[in-house]
Amino acid sequence: MSDQVRAAALRMYTAFNDHDHAAALEILTPDFYSHPLGTTGPQSVVESWQRLHDTFPEARVRVEDMVVEGDSVATRLSVHGIPGQTPMMLEMYRVRDGRIAELWALTSLRRDA
Repeated sequence: MSDQVRAAALRMYTAFNDHDHAAALEILTPDFYSHPLGTTGPQSVVESWQRLHDTFPEARVRVEDMVVEGDSVATRLSVHGIPGQTPMMLEMYRVRDGRIAELWALTSLRRDA
């Protein structure tokens, strides 16, 4: 199970870094819930990624740490390509059947940058 959970998280970050926004539709479950966005469904993630990449085309995440336990994965990420800052993110996913079903996250990204 842990390999499948780790793979789901890595697919998510690869898709983000490659600007493959449509991949989120396959990586996330149809009933995916984002606690930070307060939304259900993968389309909200597609739109969030698109907005971020429209504002910061060079934005990329780098996985600094990853911990897998059961059906959950926690990651510490650094975000690069945002002028004047290198924000950190903490994310935790719950994976179901190889797809991400739920997300919790914290970020130090300043929105006024």
